[in-house]
Amino acid sequence: MHALGRHIIAELYGCDKEVLNNRELIEKIMVESALKAGAEVREVAFHKFSPQGVSGVVVISESHLTIHTWPELGYAAVDVFTCGERVDPWQACNYITEMLKASHMTTTEVKRGLFEQPVKVANL
Repeated sequence: MHALGRHIIAELYGCDKEVLNNRELIEKIMVESALKAGAEVREVAFHKFSPQGVSGVVVISESHLTIHTWPELGYAAVDVFTCGERVDPWQACNYITEMLKASHMTTTEVKRGLFEQPVKVANL
């Protein structure tokens, strides 16, 4: 069955705490991961929390990548959602995992937009 998109939900543990608390570096890693996966970056927004933690989103033509970090726990929650066949979300996810120096990762991949029958759109 054909899906409109693939959504990887990743739990990254044992990450480098200094990397997780560095807004500029997290932004760079997330943008680079999107580009390595073959995505076209449209918008970028990241925020550094006090006393620690970073959240951000990279909006891509094919959907988005997000991250939320807990440096005190060495943990990052990452979503990589891509539509179409051209972009490989696993390339982005694996790059992020490597750059955050995660000791381990658990993931779930969700197929988005599964239609068993043709979709009819009513005129509104």
